[in-house]
Amino acid sequence: MSESDDIKQQVVETAQRLLQAGLVEGTAGNLSARLPDGNVVMTPSSHPYEEMTVADLAVLDLDGNLVEGERAPTSEKALHLACMREYADVGGVIHSHAKYATMFAITHQPIPCVIEEFDIYVGGEVPVADYKLTGSDELGEECARHLADRGAVLMANHGLLTVGKDLAQAHKVASLVERTAEIVWGARALGKIVPLPDETRKKFAPIYKFMRGR
Repeated sequence: MSESDDIKQQVVETAQRLLQAGLVEGTAGNLSARLPDGNVVMTPSSHPYEEMTVADLAVLDLDGNLVEGERAPTSEKALHLACMREYADVGGVIHSHAKYATMFAITHQPIPCVIEEFDIYVGGEVPVADYKLTGSDELGEECARHLADRGAVLMANHGLLTVGKDLAQAHKVASLVERTAEIVWGARALGKIVPLPDETRKKFAPIYKFMRGR
């Protein structure tokens, strides 16, 4: 199996794991990965994850032209391409509708960095991107601008976007952000959230950039 074939298989398997974990429902959400030739493979539009195969995926160049595949790419292709164009170190992008993270997104509240592993694997608090219409170039550009030193951004009134050096890392970030969003949501019922000390943040800040591949 070639490296490109392996990456395409990872897209299908990761999509199905997201469904099983409850990070997406139905045909919502979308994934993409950078191929060795610089093109981007992504999930198709409105196709059930449990039925998806490699043959259903779409391959686009960075300008958004379809270069391989029988199905139309996700309607949010601009979101993925904006991240891939802006950051050469990003090899995987996941847009999910994780329940707790989306609760923060619809209330326009960042997810605070209050757990050490969050700082290491996400890079700090997860900001909220300004609302832009789904599928628009403006949404892609708005979300991408928040990801220079973060692995995740909340899409206002929509959901969660995570990136990584590959899909495995983007998936890990999505899972961690959702788990932390649930923890923060519950902790607020107990009392005031206590932030990490500044010295801890300074110590861990470089680790995320290193892990992302910079």
